[in-house]
Amino acid sequence: MATITEDRSRTLTPDSRVVLRDVGWEGYETLLKLVGDRPVRLTYDRGDLELRVPSLDHERYKSLLGRLVETLTLELDLPCDAAGSTTWRKQIEDRGLEPDECYYLANAPRVAGRQVNLNVDPPPDLAIEVEISRSALDRMGIYAALGVPEVWRFDGETLRIEILQAEGRYREVPASWNFPFLPANEIVRWLRLGDTMGQTPWLRLFVNWVREELGPGREDVQPAFPADPT
Repeated sequence: MATITEDRSRTLTPDSRVVLRDVGWEGYETLLKLVGDRPVRLTYDRGDLELRVPSLDHERYKSLLGRLVETLTLELDLPCDAAGSTTWRKQIEDRGLEPDECYYLANAPRVAGRQVNLNVDPPPDLAIEVEISRSALDRMGIYAALGVPEVWRFDGETLRIEILQAEGRYREVPASWNFPFLPANEIVRWLRLGDTMGQTPWLRLFVNWVREELGPGREDVQPAFPADPT
C-alpha cells in the first residue's frame, strides 16, 4: 500500500510537494493520466512518486532558458526539436520524470515528426532543470538512467552544466557540449539581465547579441560532441 510523506502542507501550492511511497509502475502511469495537462510535475524513482507544483519564479527562469536555447538554434541555423516538459519514462529502469525544458539537438533529425520511444530512440540531447525548489528525489539519477547526455541546473544564482559520463554519473563542465561557444557564466549573465526587464526587450537584446557576436564567420558555433564522453 502506498504511503505519503509531505513537505510544507497537504495542499499542492506553488513550490510545495507531496511524495508517495511504494507506488507501483501501474500507479505511476495512472496518476500521469489523472494529472493530464495540469501544472503538476511528477517524478518517479523505483516506487517513490513526487508531485510538485512549480512557482512563478521557477516558470520565469524556465521560459528564459528555453527562449535562450531556441534563439541560439534559430539564429545559428542549428538543428532543434523542442520537447518541452514531455514525460520521459522507462519501465525497465522503473524511473520517469518531466524536465522543465528539453531539446533534441544533434539527434533532432532522428526524431523529427516521430512519436519517440526511449526503448528504441535516443533521449533528448539537453534537459533544463530549474531548482528554485529542489526535488525530494534524485532527479539526476533518473536522468542518468534515461541516458540524457547533458543537463543544465539553475538554482536562481548559479548554472551548472553537467555531462553524463561513461560510468553513468554526471560531471560538471564549464561550457555546454551543445553550445561550446557559450560558457555557463555568460548564460547566467543573460538570466540576470532578464531579471531586470520584460522578456520581449530582453529577447530582442539577446537576438542582437547573437547576431553580432556569434553570427557568420565564427567557426566554433557547431556542437562539440566528443566520441568518448570520458
